[in-house]
Amino acid sequence: MTTTILQSEFPAGASEERVNGSIGDIIRQTNNLSADQVESILAYQVEHGVKFGEAAVALGFAKEDDVLWALAQQFHYPYSNQAKSDISSELVVAKRPFCDQAEMFRAMRSQLLSSVFEQGTDRSALAVISPESGDGKSYFAANIAAAFSQLGGRTLLIDANMRSPKQHHIFSVKSNTAGLSGILSGRSPGRIIHSVPELPSLHILPVGVVPPNPLELLERPTFGLMLRELVGKFNHIIVDTPSASLGSDARVIAGHCRAALGVCRKGRTSMDSMHALFTPLSLGSVKLAGVVLNEF
Repeated sequence: MTTTILQSEFPAGASEERVNGSIGDIIRQTNNLSADQVESILAYQVEHGVKFGEAAVALGFAKEDDVLWALAQQFHYPYSNQAKSDISSELVVAKRPFCDQAEMFRAMRSQLLSSVFEQGTDRSALAVISPESGDGKSYFAANIAAAFSQLGGRTLLIDANMRSPKQHHIFSVKSNTAGLSGILSGRSPGRIIHSVPELPSLHILPVGVVPPNPLELLERPTFGLMLRELVGKFNHIIVDTPSASLGSDARVIAGHCRAALGVCRKGRTSMDSMHALFTPLSLGSVKLAGVVLNEF
């Protein structure tokens, strides 16, 4: 998807009054443009037959990211301004929502809506699993959760990788001292689910303190009871997991989620490791949503 498909700015000859309430107005307010600068942009727009945002960028009064920000604001599309956000550049769905990678996440979201989160069926959470560390599982979980949150419903991303957690880094969670490990060990403080300012519908449950006994904590009844409560409060729940090479955590998590999606890495993941990952799950009640091939 390109910005020109969605961008709806002013035709040549538009007056300054036409800027109000539109992308141009947002660009003007965001960059504190003076009346003279706006007139210069409008004159450039008329002369060259381009959109207001393109003219502002060409004259050096705005950056391309400012135009994307304005576009997202006009369409009420949650978007993270790269220059003003602490979240990781890995979160392409929020940082670069109109790039090819973000479009692929939206395509996968559509498939998961019909296969896992179908309306009228029993609510499930989706466990994101992979055979080895470095397969891109946390990257996928973060971006697909962000994509679901952009639909407007409440989305929860749970970092259940209590061996090597990543989500608090991706989303720049300032305090990671409390989280899932505290809940499962019976030491949960007051507020442990964090909201993401750039993505108002997205919430994060980080790991918290990395425990010495992650598998034992997951096998306690608390984890299943917690998930059953949360699926009634959130429209979509995505759960990041440890790689299968580190233990049986992912298998236990997927069993409680009742749905799983595998991530493998091009040129690295073997068919044997994928078979070993999926076979035990296929023998149970876990719905297998498919496999994503990560090229990076």
